Amino acid sequence: MVQHQVRGFLTITDDCSFRISQFDMLSGSDVHFWGSIAPDFDNLTKGFIISDYKLNETYKNASFSVKLSQNATWDQIQVLSIWDLLTESDFGHVILSNGSDLAPALSPNLAPAPSGNGSEEGKSGPFRVPTMFDNCKVLSNDYRIRWSLDGDFIDIGLEAAITIQNYMAFGWANPNANSEIMIGGDVAVAGFSEEGMPFVDDFFITRYSECTIDKDGSAHGVCPDTIYEGSDPVGLVNNTKLIYGHRRDGVSFIRYRRPLVSVDTKYDLPVNYTENMTVIWALGLMRPPDTIRPYYLPQNHGGPMSVTYGHLVLNVSDQVNECLGPLDAADKEDQDLIIADANKPLVVTTGPAIHYPNPPNPSKVLYINKKEAPILKVERGVPVMFSVQAGHDVALYITSDLIGGNATLRNKTETIYAGGSEAEGVLASPMELIWEPDRNTPDLVYYHSLFQKKMGWRIQVVDGGLSDMYNNSVLLDDQQVTFFWTLSKDSISIAARGEKKSGYVAIGFGTRMVNSYAYVGWIDDIGVGHVNSFWIDGRDAPSVHPTNENLTDIRCKSENGIITFEFTRPLKPCSHNDQVECKNIIDPTTPLKVIWALGTKWSDENLNEKNMHFETSHRPIQVFLMRGSAEAEEDLRPVLAVHGFMMFLAWGILLPGGIMAARYLKHVKGDSWYQTHVYLQYSGLAILLLGLLFAVAELRGLYVSSAHVKFGLAAIFLACVQPVNASMRPKKPANGEEVSSKRHLWEYLHFIVGRSAIIVGIAALFSGLKHLGDRYGDVNAHGYIWALILWFAFGTMIVTYLEYQEKRRRRGSRILGRSNWVLGNLEEDDSIDLLSPARASAQKDAEHSGRMEVQLEPMNR
Repeated sequence: MVQHQVRGFLTITDDCSFRISQFDMLSGSDVHFWGSIAPDFDNLTKGFIISDYKLNETYKNASFSVKLSQNATWDQIQVLSIWDLLTESDFGHVILSNGSDLAPALSPNLAPAPSGNGSEEGKSGPFRVPTMFDNCKVLSNDYRIRWSLDGDFIDIGLEAAITIQNYMAFGWANPNANSEIMIGGDVAVAGFSEEGMPFVDDFFITRYSECTIDKDGSAHGVCPDTIYEGSDPVGLVNNTKLIYGHRRDGVSFIRYRRPLVSVDTKYDLPVNYTENMTVIWALGLMRPPDTIRPYYLPQNHGGPMSVTYGHLVLNVSDQVNECLGPLDAADKEDQDLIIADANKPLVVTTGPAIHYPNPPNPSKVLYINKKEAPILKVERGVPVMFSVQAGHDVALYITSDLIGGNATLRNKTETIYAGGSEAEGVLASPMELIWEPDRNTPDLVYYHSLFQKKMGWRIQVVDGGLSDMYNNSVLLDDQQVTFFWTLSKDSISIAARGEKKSGYVAIGFGTRMVNSYAYVGWIDDIGVGHVNSFWIDGRDAPSVHPTNENLTDIRCKSENGIITFEFTRPLKPCSHNDQVECKNIIDPTTPLKVIWALGTKWSDENLNEKNMHFETSHRPIQVFLMRGSAEAEEDLRPVLAVHGFMMFLAWGILLPGGIMAARYLKHVKGDSWYQTHVYLQYSGLAILLLGLLFAVAELRGLYVSSAHVKFGLAAIFLACVQPVNASMRPKKPANGEEVSSKRHLWEYLHFIVGRSAIIVGIAALFSGLKHLGDRYGDVNAHGYIWALILWFAFGTMIVTYLEYQEKRRRRGSRILGRSNWVLGNLEEDDSIDLLSPARASAQKDAEHSGRMEVQLEPMNR
């Protein structure tokens, strides 16, 4: 089958007629029997109607005869197809060789009528008509099983009207099972990968749970046989063999083969085809593989019995045909959906046709944002930008014609809304095409190549949307989630939209999911949308903690499996800090790091491993809320390490060292203390300014918001005041003169500013390490803080010891000064601390006693 669930048998009765039996088909627009000389795209589209019989209804196991048109003969017909004229669609076909001899194609839809040698064909190789079977059993309204016996093997076809994210399970129950009929069951689990490829695996059920592996390596639950027994190089454990699979019209079909009796007697049950045996089945969501479990794993089917799971007694040797009519899925659209946003370019390229929705088609079709012929959803009044990089032989245009390729060449009319022969480009030189749908644009138009038919697909045109409701939007990492926001004075409105089908969408604020604040939007089992906030402090499900953030204007919806959720929250969640959500503060002036995750299923209670994501961002995106832009976060920790080291060198070594030189080295002869003081202070100041410029350049701005930045700027300001203060130092008094009040004032100012700069600088160091841990999630931040505490504690001990020695030295100098004349030094003794109380009392004593210093000259002058 190609589409519309076409299935049946074809028998040529004579030179001008044929018979169709057991025929199933969903209705089309203008459907006819069609003939062509070959099954390729060009020849099929150049075919012709071979009968006046019209197929414009739904057929359910119908049988009828058809006469060829007067101008049609079997010699002209190499391929007989069921063809929709309006859409130029092939619903299904068979290939006829040598005129009337039937030779089914590799993946046909109509099979030759059964004959006596039909079983011989099955024995000689795989079925050439993989959608046809001898028997069919209805398991539920949306699930069927088909089967055919072939010697020691049984071919099974699983067919269900489900989404592509769901699995189909079928197998045999343990004949010795008690009331828990599925325990010990041997089942095949089939479905489609994220790339749309079919798969089937052999599973064994030991517990009613998703497959889990203990620390000792033992597996429990619904697990593949290969997990229990390790690798399976020769197919002894996994005894299911995939034959064929397709997704058509929202229906999954998988055909596989298994032996009736397997060599694996531990995890495979023998099937006695002549006896009544209990079979079990289920439908449900599946979890994609990850690095730990490289399998698609079924999750709990949920739902009521006989709808999503069940069991029955089946004898596979009985002739059964309960399947009357095709399965009619409610959602027949499997194509990816891309929602276009203003000023976000849609990259148009070409690629191989793998799952083109309207066969037949050329081998090369249009891709948009790396997705094959997706459905585009655009909003009226919102410009759509295409970056055309599909090559010079592909000219993009927006048209009213479903087929494209310039309808005038087919003698049909079309309306062209944008693009044309000039809309072509390559990767090195893309062409930008901007199209703005207006109020007169129809709800459904198409994007195609002007030079080739059937390369594009549909465009849905709707009124309004997220782009109109929010001021800013960015694509997050890997372009799988779009983040929208609008800032207000005290709040922010946020929306997140997944760009692929999933069960839930989560965004988080932080560099990774651990230690981040997350918001999850999901749809429950009854179709109700939810949005909740969480704090995540680990990598397992118990580490996801709900929070009580004040979220308002909550909305969550799913459209074709694409989840969008919205909410509004305050910038500062609460005034007190006793709850974890109170720390989730959004500062619009600071880049907000945003991450995302997609998963299969979420719940607001009893989270477990099956709720963990199947895909997540690889790195955070820095969102500049004020500027309305974003960029991938670079690892700034090396930059911060250099900045932090420079600041530690300045505030922890050089500047304190300069102060200590002025305080404790004045007794050394000469002005070495002064030179040391100046060199250390200016070196520290230079490193301070370089560290500041380094951080500002790397962070691309100076944001005075955090305590660290405020402390740092205050400390740098005080440090810069010191050299200015030093240049304005009043003249030192001559020997015997009284120190002026300006000199006193300068000394006090120099002392206070210098010590204050050191204190504030140390506070900046500690707040910087705290900022490193809080904002950037550095796990070593606490260790750095303790190391800094020990460093300054050690420095305090050294200063205490030097201060003690300085007091002793000054006390000894005063005693010596009372019994000796000052000889040979007319300058002021700078070793005396100008701010010391001892100096003030000494000056007062000298004034009261009226003593005069006398200089004695050497006698031999």
